Amino acid sequence: MFSRDGVFIVNEKGKVMDISGGLDRENQNIIVHNKHGKVNQQFDIIYEDEWKEEPVKGEFSKDFGLYVERPFYILSQLPSNRYLDLINNRNMVIKTRNGRNTQLWYFDQKSKTIKTKLNNQSWDIQSAGKTNNMQVWSTNSGWFQIFVYADEHFCNIENKKCLDVTGSKDVEGQSVQVYGRTNNANQRWKVVYQDTSDKIATKGLDKEFGFEINRPFYIVSNLPVHRVAECVGANNMQLRRYAKGRLGQQFYFDGVSRTIRSQQWKNYALEIQSNGGSANLRFTSTVNSRWW
Repeated sequence: MFSRDGVFIVNEKGKVMDISGGLDRENQNIIVHNKHGKVNQQFDIIYEDEWKEEPVKGEFSKDFGLYVERPFYILSQLPSNRYLDLINNRNMVIKTRNGRNTQLWYFDQKSKTIKTKLNNQSWDIQSAGKTNNMQVWSTNSGWFQIFVYADEHFCNIENKKCLDVTGSKDVEGQSVQVYGRTNNANQRWKVVYQDTSDKIATKGLDKEFGFEINRPFYIVSNLPVHRVAECVGANNMQLRRYAKGRLGQQFYFDGVSRTIRSQQWKNYALEIQSNGGSANLRFTSTVNSRWW
């Protein structure tokens, strides 16, 4: 026989209902145990006629501070307002807006996790919460995958650590971790829902980078002969005489990735070789919008 004593459900012998191991996960056993008063022994009683269904797609989840399944961007409140992104489709970083699904997120009410539109994996504190590293991982709804958004902070539901730009470094590709709350700008984030965000420009001047978007151009040397740059073999940049109609000599600025691309090999972007560690310029199909 059981009776109710505040938030405890108590057997006549004094044992209380208890979630085994205090683990908040699906299919965890419910047992009885000596009373210790911790949260895994505390229960609310909600009668059926007072039960409120969970919010569905498009509705606001008060418990988690986000709209259900409504895609959004997450902007760091460091001065450059870079976007939360993924590197190697796994680890969290901040990067300039690039229009990719790696920068687009949504809240899944069923799993109680924030997911990436890239592959529907969930935010995850690496090694089941034993590190501070942030990544996306297969959804399991462990405490290390569940975050609440409030007061411009994303805080873990269990250890209370907050999403944090490592070292407060406002640079392209800087890693993102979790860390104890400081209330500093590197832990503050703005959520911008995709349906209310500014559209990515497809033409006109990009004032930040100084190029007309998607408007083909030549790169002309100021040396006496005024040769032009040419992309050779979808790889190296060389100086050559102008040849009318040669697409390897024409380039354009991509307003999505913020990179210079070849008109001949449109999937290739200009980069400094060796992740910026070389003096060589080349074109590459691995476009990651990093500083190099």
